[in-house]
Amino acid sequence: MNLINSLKQAQNEGKLLPSTVTIITDWLNGNFLPKWAEKSIEELVAQAAWDELNDRFYQNMAFGTGGMRGRTIGRVAAPAETGQLTAQGSPEHPAVGSNYLNDFNVIRATIGLYRYCARYMQIHSTTFDVPKLVIAHDVRHFSRHFCELAASTWSKLGGRALIFEGPRSTPQLSFTVRHVQATAGIVITASHNPPHDNGFKAYFADGAQVTPPHDDAIIHEVNQVALQELAQFLDKDLSQVVTLPARVDSAYLDMLKAQVVDVQLLREQKPTVVFTPIHGTGGVMSVPALESFGVVVLQPEKQAMMDGRFPTVKSPNPENAEALAMGIALAKEKGVNIVIATDPDADRMGVAVRATDGSMSLLTGNMIGSVLAEYRINCFKKNGWLPEKGSPNAALIKTFVTTPLQDAIAKGQGLKCINTLTGFKWIGEKLRIYEEQLQQALLKKEGTVLNYDATCSATRFKLLLEHSTAYVFGGEESYGYLGTDGVRDKDANAAVVMFCELAAYLQSRKLTFPEYLDQIYLKYGFYLEGLVNLYFEGAAGAQKIKNILDSYRSTPPQTLDGVCIKKFTDFGREVIKDADGKIIPPQDFYFIELENGYQYAVRGSGTEPKIKFYVFACDKVSDASKLTTVKSQTAASLEKLKSAIEADARRRAEG
Repeated sequence: MNLINSLKQAQNEGKLLPSTVTIITDWLNGNFLPKWAEKSIEELVAQAAWDELNDRFYQNMAFGTGGMRGRTIGRVAAPAETGQLTAQGSPEHPAVGSNYLNDFNVIRATIGLYRYCARYMQIHSTTFDVPKLVIAHDVRHFSRHFCELAASTWSKLGGRALIFEGPRSTPQLSFTVRHVQATAGIVITASHNPPHDNGFKAYFADGAQVTPPHDDAIIHEVNQVALQELAQFLDKDLSQVVTLPARVDSAYLDMLKAQVVDVQLLREQKPTVVFTPIHGTGGVMSVPALESFGVVVLQPEKQAMMDGRFPTVKSPNPENAEALAMGIALAKEKGVNIVIATDPDADRMGVAVRATDGSMSLLTGNMIGSVLAEYRINCFKKNGWLPEKGSPNAALIKTFVTTPLQDAIAKGQGLKCINTLTGFKWIGEKLRIYEEQLQQALLKKEGTVLNYDATCSATRFKLLLEHSTAYVFGGEESYGYLGTDGVRDKDANAAVVMFCELAAYLQSRKLTFPEYLDQIYLKYGFYLEGLVNLYFEGAAGAQKIKNILDSYRSTPPQTLDGVCIKKFTDFGREVIKDADGKIIPPQDFYFIELENGYQYAVRGSGTEPKIKFYVFACDKVSDASKLTTVKSQTAASLEKLKSAIEADARRRAEG
């Protein structure tokens, strides 16, 4: 075959990696590629696009514990892929490649997930139901296509597939899996990645992303799917696919409204906010929820339009000031004090707020989570859900790399604080455990099984407080928050509603958000966080990241910036238990405490070629008159520590 000969010649000349040639040859000989895909490979070879072919085929896209994420549009286009562009500029076909998200990898992942679910139901189900799957998708290139393709594949395999009539958020998928009692869920999204990316995230029956033991078993099934199996699923058949009715949307909307603790306050104050979904799904549910309480919602017109190209921003990431620039400009024009933004799949929320001097500033994810936690705990105590002194059976859940201010808030409010590994799936797992503990207690004590989701939140909270652990609030520093256990993933739609309730509270007391934060600092101490990202590209970079991680384990630092290390915790070698006594899964993750009370955490990124250092500073503040000085001194100390950490890491990187 001339094409394969050309590939082998390019390999001999050092232009193609051996793995690239092997995988392309397997694909060409697999008898599953449609003509357009074969032609695309031919065109890339004809263009001598060797780097592009290496990027696409040097490895098989890994189905990780959360699913898959990667390019769906190539850096170099093949005319057969591009075909007739859509109105939004999408090519006719996703880019062919074993390492790209396309029809072939979506089908492979869906088959593997189905086979695991079918086997799981054979063992654990007491009915003869077939595996039921709910699929949601955002606005990205090919998101609807991948959604329909996965649904078609699932139904061809013998399962029941349910999809929404249009784009929906990730948290709504989590809610709906539970609401319709599905076996599993999929959301097609790449969160706030660049426009050329897309992803496939898997959820289980509890509405959370898959965790052990499901994750490894699903990965095994996906890896067992043979290329020859894919051909029969490439043509979509939606005749057996169910479109979810409007009442499912209404159920999620009702849940969002129920996030408001003081309904009367929100209706009376009716704050005005600028909201931008940054071209994504955030406006589908959060805007109707806000408007039902009388909140006045203004939107930058250009960003209110769903568009997978995200044409008005460099990155649709709500933690970046640039992504909120249009919203801030509108807020200044209209005299609005709050700007709220959600990412394309509406699981992350960022905000900008007005200070007393009239300027607009961004709050960090740590700040947002802290003010929401403090306010909601106080509300729960005020309305009688929580005792005034708190309860050891009520929990705030956060990740280890989220600000220790929230540990201090939990302790000060009389709650236990559960720290988890990075990733919201671990918070979701905790909520499942608490639910199971409640069910077991009720079955043993009363012989009854609780219809958990049908039980009102107040009753459920009371039962959890008595028999298990009641969830009060949770989140992570990367702009994810969750206020209810009715959803098992971070929920920006709900965060928008909760934040507007807090805005109403502060408006009623003529306080700004910075002033409220200062009150929290005066109560618990001043906390400040920083992040050091060190990027190391390519194979040489991967070795440097490994050098850093390995050297931390073999020779932990003894001092940094002249301060002695008080404690070094290696999560990969030590047995670490959380506040519930549950063993935390081992991971290459280190937590370092210094003698002066400062801390930092070290972990490699799971999605990018970088290593991350989360740095935490804290200092006591005796009275309001000294807060400004403490802030300044703490910020300076934090920067010095960050510099020392980076210098030490770069030395370690060289081995």
